[in-house]
Amino acid sequence: MKGAKRRTQYCSTLALDSEIELIEGCRAGTDTARKELYTLYAPKMLAVCYRYTGDMDAAYDVLHDGFVKIYTHFTFRGECTLATWVTRIMVNQAIDYLRQRRRFDRFEVEEEQLLDVADEFEAAEMAEGFSQELLMKFVAELPDGCRTVFNLYVFEEKSHKEIAEMLHIKEHSSTSQFHRAKKILAQKIKRYAAHERTERFG
Repeated sequence: MKGAKRRTQYCSTLALDSEIELIEGCRAGTDTARKELYTLYAPKMLAVCYRYTGDMDAAYDVLHDGFVKIYTHFTFRGECTLATWVTRIMVNQAIDYLRQRRRFDRFEVEEEQLLDVADEFEAAEMAEGFSQELLMKFVAELPDGCRTVFNLYVFEEKSHKEIAEMLHIKEHSSTSQFHRAKKILAQKIKRYAAHERTERFG
């Protein structure tokens, strides 16, 4: 047991030293460190960018610009994990991308548009049998405004007040867009589930 514990501590120390070296290398602007950082985080960050842009070409653009910003201004100071910091940069870059291209649709949603929103528990239960890739595809297909709010609320765990401040909108607008996103996702899940049942049982 003690030997296993020492091996675990040793492996943890190696990982920590490796990340420290990576961080120091990025601060110094070395090509090796920059390539390692890209190799380590690019696949996951591309998925994040796609989740926000809803378009793979745009996701690659955001990914590229995000890493350029990281390389140019490597301001990481250890206030959070490196992965969290890199994700934050990419999320902000994606939001800037959407804002610059005026791709945020009308944020205000009329109350009658929110009728018949599927129960959250029902939608979540139906979604359990689906792959994460498919669910992320559904999220990416949401309209720009509600997709952005949904991502910030669910994945970045921002409050509606924080989202409103980030996007320069009213807090109610954030709430209404989130409900709209849930409604659309629930409809997509139901339609897909019905299609799967038809294909399976005829």
